[in-house]
Amino acid sequence: MQQKMVNLHLLITEMGIQRREYSTQQELIEGCIKREPTAQRKLYEIYAPRMLTLASRYAGDRERAKDILHDGFITLFNKIDSYSGTGSFEGWIRRIFVNTALMSLRKVDILRNTEEIDNAIGEISDFPGAVETMSSKELMELIASMPDGFRIVFNMYAIEGYSHQEIAKELNISEGSSRSQLSRARVWLQERIKRQNEGE
Repeated sequence: MQQKMVNLHLLITEMGIQRREYSTQQELIEGCIKREPTAQRKLYEIYAPRMLTLASRYAGDRERAKDILHDGFITLFNKIDSYSGTGSFEGWIRRIFVNTALMSLRKVDILRNTEEIDNAIGEISDFPGAVETMSSKELMELIASMPDGFRIVFNMYAIEGYSHQEIAKELNISEGSSRSQLSRARVWLQERIKRQNEGE
């Protein structure tokens, strides 16, 4: 009986039915380069939740975020052989999804239709500890509800770590405009946090 089980195991392995475990990141990457479905599925399972969160922060709505997630993984699997192996693999993936999000937003002309709310916001002071009173989910929902231009620049600068020079290049705006959008985004957040705290 034991011999039969061993033979069956060998047969399954030879037929390629056995699922690979991909015990290292490099093995997983190599599997994706070879377009092995199990490798692609595992990579998707690892990174999809994080990339959906990223996409949601840029998109502002769930359906557009899902489209970004879909398009981002197609790009990822098509370009994975270009990953040099230096630097963070997740950082490389995040860059792909940020670029995918920006391309999606350009298609609907969001980047040139920023809602101007300067006159609606007065002098707002900082609120030490205000953000700490909110859950991560509440904060992400607040960021997702930002006006489009504010949300995009805030995400790129404060969360993804882009410089104003990089943001200006990606969005085809001036560095001054990037700084201005970030400043307005911070004021907008402070105002909304203040309102939430006062409403408690």
